[in-house]
Amino acid sequence: QVQLAESGGGLVQAGGSLRLSCAASGTSFSIGTMGWYRQTPGKQRELVASITRGGSTEYADSVKGRFTISRDNAKNTVYLQMNSLKAEDTAVYYCNGRITVLTYWGKGTLVTVSS
Repeated sequence: QVQLAESGGGLVQAGGSLRLSCAASGTSFSIGTMGWYRQTPGKQRELVASITRGGSTEYADSVKGRFTISRDNAKNTVYLQMNSLKAEDTAVYYCNGRITVLTYWGKGTLVTVSS
């Protein structure tokens, strides 16, 4: 059974940094594009950043220059380095990964930025 597990969330002051990790397990197939999304109560889940297996990246305008997505294909792991955090970055962060024709999601990790 494929599982994605996020870690690294927590409470941080505005201007601080956090690094999120997401490890995929339970598959022998290569993982395609992986991404980080976030969601706040009453709002739709939104893309934060994505990265292809080859390393091409895409970012939401709101995080460009502050967040960096990376991955380790050997470890089936994707990372999100978040710097210069703002109160509006507070959300539950989810990772996903595409394996064959299916997309799998983690259960999320809460990031709270205090102002």
